[in-house]
Amino acid sequence: MASGRILVVDDEPDIRTTVKEILEDEGYQVALAASAAAAREARTQSRPDVILLDIWMPETDGISLLREWAQAGALTTPVIMMSGHGTVETAVEATRLGAYDFVEKPISLAKLLLTIDRAREASRLKRENEGLREQLALPLEPIGASKAMVALRAQLDKLAQHDTSILIQGEAGTGKESLARWLHARSQRQGGPFVAVAAGGIPREHLAAALFGSEDANGVQPGLIEQANGGTLFLDEVAELDAELQQRLSSVLERRALVRAGGAGSVALDLRVVAATAQNLEAQVKAGAFREELYYLINVVPLAVPPLRRRGEDVPELLRTFADFFAHRDKLPYRVFPVAVQNRLRNHDWPGNVRELRNLVQRLLIMGNGDEVTIEEVEAALGKGVVAPPRPVAADSPAAAIDFNLPLREAREQFERAYLLRQLQDAGGSVGKLAKMVGMERTHLYRKLRDLGVDVKSSGKEE
Repeated sequence: MASGRILVVDDEPDIRTTVKEILEDEGYQVALAASAAAAREARTQSRPDVILLDIWMPETDGISLLREWAQAGALTTPVIMMSGHGTVETAVEATRLGAYDFVEKPISLAKLLLTIDRAREASRLKRENEGLREQLALPLEPIGASKAMVALRAQLDKLAQHDTSILIQGEAGTGKESLARWLHARSQRQGGPFVAVAAGGIPREHLAAALFGSEDANGVQPGLIEQANGGTLFLDEVAELDAELQQRLSSVLERRALVRAGGAGSVALDLRVVAATAQNLEAQVKAGAFREELYYLINVVPLAVPPLRRRGEDVPELLRTFADFFAHRDKLPYRVFPVAVQNRLRNHDWPGNVRELRNLVQRLLIMGNGDEVTIEEVEAALGKGVVAPPRPVAADSPAAAIDFNLPLREAREQFERAYLLRQLQDAGGSVGKLAKMVGMERTHLYRKLRDLGVDVKSSGKEE
């Protein structure tokens, strides 16, 4: 039995009713519109998976409506045109504007259902292709035969059969997003979108619109939450949301509907929420820094990810996996990690967890010579050569100005600014070097610096 949302736009009542009954018998949810104006409204409210659009309608015809959506950049849903007396020129024009296909009236039931299936599959593949590069950049998790990883995989397999909200807790770099993707790929929502939201990577002034969307006279801009409809919404480091956004998100998840900024009606939501954090949310709730109702909405099932230092026996397999991965993806020369090197790395503390190990393997494949990785290379890459003693904090240093009487969130922002200013100074003003030093992607780092009021340009060095 099929599932999904179809919008049928046709000015003939008999056609609308017949198509609606056929599609509902196949398991689809069907919305109807008798005109272009009604279609605009229904499309805004229901976010259909496929639109069946009649060409000949009074006032605004289907081709004009299709052109309107295409020019506004809002043609994100497959559109199948319908006509009882279409021409080749009309079909060509509809295809040029972005229509997926063209069916003639009287409508053949078999052809209509087949065309809808193909349109939905094409839309799904398009979403997958758009996210392919991002997915390939992620760690290949969950990897390891340790008891901790065996237990974690068993939990994920069990949770994949249910649709409940999950809170993944673990240190930075433990691969929480990869686990969420792995869970999504094994769930009943695997055919739907996987939308990752990194709250800390979006400028605060744009975060509300990015999450909840907006609409005005120029059209509708679906937010990230709405884009996850039918699939999985991954909220990375959910603790980064401020109190107002926490309250709005809590309301959205409770009601399973959202109202876009500037919107008149609500949009129904059908999605799974997987949140992640490296912070102790329970302690933040007790301290009043995180809303209690949101905590219980996202923490239906908690999932703890162990740090790499507690599963050192998985390091050899991770080394081999990432060496294969980068050799295949980046065409780097494959290098072997001898037993002595594996043992050395098994005993490393891995403060950056799997992300640190992945970066280390990539660096050793790029910079090293020979078929085998040496202990000397590893020590140099880990910075275990001559270690400079930590510099004392000067009285005029930004780190010396932290006010410990501030609330947690404000104190954290003050610390982050002082920390990044100090590291930027050590990096000689280079944001590229700073990104490597602090373990952040450069795009996210630029946003973080801007949010904290750090003027990168004044350093005179942004490479």
